[in-house]
Amino acid sequence: MGRYVIRRLLQMIPVFIGSTFLIFFMVYALGDPVAAMFGERAPDPATAAQIRRELYLDAPLWKQYLHYMGQIFQGNFGTAFNGQSVTELMVSAFPVTLRLTVVAVVIEMVVGVVLGVFSGLRRGRAIDTSVLVLTLVVVSIPTFVSGYLLQFLFGVQWGWAAPSVSPEVPLNELLLPGLVLALVSLAYVTRLTRTSIAENVRADYVRTAVAKGLPRHRVITRHLLRNSLIPVVTFIGTDIGALMGGAIVTERIFNIHGVGYQLYQGILRQNSPTVVGFVTILVLVFLLANLLVDLLYAVLDPRIRYA
Repeated sequence: MGRYVIRRLLQMIPVFIGSTFLIFFMVYALGDPVAAMFGERAPDPATAAQIRRELYLDAPLWKQYLHYMGQIFQGNFGTAFNGQSVTELMVSAFPVTLRLTVVAVVIEMVVGVVLGVFSGLRRGRAIDTSVLVLTLVVVSIPTFVSGYLLQFLFGVQWGWAAPSVSPEVPLNELLLPGLVLALVSLAYVTRLTRTSIAENVRADYVRTAVAKGLPRHRVITRHLLRNSLIPVVTFIGTDIGALMGGAIVTERIFNIHGVGYQLYQGILRQNSPTVVGFVTILVLVFLLANLLVDLLYAVLDPRIRYA
């Protein structure tokens, strides 16, 4: 296992370098950060040249990238155009989005797996058809539509939840945004679980467990569900990074100042250091989540061994 982890970590290095260079290229090569700093006002040529020298923007792109990566390994992600350190923005934003992501993942795992198990065990019946139709409707509705609709119903019309999240970001106020963020993923988890359960319920090891007289709940939880969760875990692992990066719409709707809010502000104001810094961390989160998923395979299925 240790050798496998080391090998996977080494494989992550070129992926990280390629991803961050592509992000850096798209942000810095396809735009002018100095012009974005001045907005609609045209900067003085001498002032613009001095700022480019100070920000290392007068060097070739590959040198800019090497300089940026060297600063990152020293813990310096640069300074936003408002004068605030990007690291400070990360310290305040990432814990908020991480809590929101945890709430969303718990909701999609619990609700999605439960619905998928009930649907898979009753394949072709009314409950199975109802779940499939419901998940199809959820997948078809964009997040900004479901977000505003649930905010109006639960937050304004019925008063069951706060329509916007307070600056303290208490956990109870994150339940509704977490549900909005998890809705589409929840539908996919339900469908994946349903399909996997329906396929494995006829497997030999399930028939053997039933023939041995094991209780039904033990057959489902110990044998059927454990082996059926592998594709679900794969999806959730890749979905963690997507949820953190895709929280832009949800955080805007519920006024949450997290990663999505900072990315939105960075893109809107062409704040290049903020965008590149936050996306670089999201790449790391995505890579580590995929490594964790691969390690969980061996926990779920004892037949899987890593050399």
